[in-house]
Amino acid sequence: MKLKQTYLAAIAILLAASFAGSKAAAQTSGPLFNEIAHLDSLQFGAFNARNLNQLMQYFDTSLELYQDNIGVRNYEQTSQAFGGLFKMDYVLTRKLIPGTMEVYPIKDYGAIETGQHTFSHMENGQLQTGTYKFMQIWQKKDGVWRVIREITYGH
Repeated sequence: MKLKQTYLAAIAILLAASFAGSKAAAQTSGPLFNEIAHLDSLQFGAFNARNLNQLMQYFDTSLELYQDNIGVRNYEQTSQAFGGLFKMDYVLTRKLIPGTMEVYPIKDYGAIETGQHTFSHMENGQLQTGTYKFMQIWQKKDGVWRVIREITYGH
């Protein structure tokens, strides 16, 4: 009897461990990945072109942007911050690091995009580049994708 209880306990532990270790697989290809990758390229194409009006169309007005070295910003504060960046003497350019983007579907809501990107600019004749991590939560509402939450860190 004791052997049977030990056997059942071992099976229960193995099952619990397998469920605890299960996770949704990141998408690095496929229709959802391609759609979010396209939106990412459009969003940061607008950033790189310093087109504030176009850039802000990719953010929902309920935006919360969390940045480790700055704090939390809402939609209006984010718009003002981007506008300030675009008035700088140098042009800040964002590039997604190839192979770092992952997309996770959010059932009946949207998607999570994670990755790493670089921001660079010329300053005093020297190329200045920083590499950072980010996460964007995209919501699809009425057929339109917008970022409602963004986290950028590693600054």
